[in-house]
Amino acid sequence: MADPARRGAALVTGSARGIGRALVLALAEDGYDVAVHYRTSEDEAGQVAEAARQLGARAVVLRADVTVEAQARALVAGAHAAFGRLDVLINNVGAYHHGPLEALDAATWHAMFASNLHATFYTCQAVVPRMREQGGGRIVNVGYAGSEQIKARPGIVAYAAAKTGVVLYSKALATTEAARGITVNVVSPGVLENSVTQPLREIPMGRTGRLDELVGAVRYLLSPAAAYVTGVTLEVAGGWNL
Repeated sequence: MADPARRGAALVTGSARGIGRALVLALAEDGYDVAVHYRTSEDEAGQVAEAARQLGARAVVLRADVTVEAQARALVAGAHAAFGRLDVLINNVGAYHHGPLEALDAATWHAMFASNLHATFYTCQAVVPRMREQGGGRIVNVGYAGSEQIKARPGIVAYAAAKTGVVLYSKALATTEAARGITVNVVSPGVLENSVTQPLREIPMGRTGRLDELVGAVRYLLSPAAAYVTGVTLEVAGGWNL
């Protein structure tokens, strides 16, 4: 069972590096025990877990391909078994694709949906019954700035469509679970310091976002101050894609 002195237990998918790593370490610092998830980056995941332990957290490292339903469900089960509960789920996994629409093939299309939308669906569906049993929980799904807008984005159409699906699914889940003490929200980053593309001229603030700024948004949604906040999309994007 989790140490009662801790705030609870959290699972962050794709947490061996980048945004996921920053979120795990913030959660550890804030008093959560953490499950570090990876698919191929085993060494980096182990390093993140050790850094979390240095912050006072219990940490486990779990491998799964979350685009496969059975593995996604096993990941949630493993994180829950490690700590006896699971209070927070953050879905950070999501591959990105940019390229000419005429060159977009079916394999890439399906891969974008599998990584961004299906993986989120699988883990959420697996964690909700456990959160119901323990009387509540917080789910944060990572979206994409502007994903609530129905707008032509030919270069990233598969990615954008999948992220819009994440928003729609999150809102539906938020509505369904609100009375059970489970909140479901989306944090949508724009162009961050580690983004693959960085179109600075398109960003009203004229700079990339910092990882700690995205972390701050997630911290708010996990805080007691956000207990009445569910079904929202919080964009951390410096005015981009408005």
